[in-house]
Amino acid sequence: MKRQTVAMTGILGLAGIAHFLRPETFDSIVPPRLGDPRFITYASGVAEIGCAALLVLPPTRRLGGLAASALLVAVYPANIYTVKKHWHNPRGRAVALARLPLQVPLVWMSWTIAKDRTEASR
Repeated sequence: MKRQTVAMTGILGLAGIAHFLRPETFDSIVPPRLGDPRFITYASGVAEIGCAALLVLPPTRRLGGLAASALLVAVYPANIYTVKKHWHNPRGRAVALARLPLQVPLVWMSWTIAKDRTEASR
C-alpha cells in the first residue's frame, strides 16, 4: 500500500473513531438546517470508517478513494459553517479558516488513490 493510501486510511479511520469518542465536538459544527447534529455526527463517523475500510483492501481501494473524495466534498459546508459560526472569535475564526484549504489536498489524495490502477491491482 502506498504512503498516501496509508495516510488517508489513518486520517479517515481516526477521524471516524473520534466522531464516537468526542461527538459533541462534531455536533457543534453541524449546520442546524441539516437536522439532528448527533445523528449527522455518527453518520459521518460511520462514513469515514467505511471509507477507511474500503481503502485497506485492494479490490475496494478505487471505490474507497471515490467515496472518500465525495465524503470530503460533502462535509466541506460544515467547515464553511464553522467559519461563519466563529467569525467574531479571533482564535476560533483562525482555526476554522485554516481548516478550509486543508480539505483540498485530502480530496486530491483520495481522488489520486481512486485513479491509481497499480494500487487497485495489488
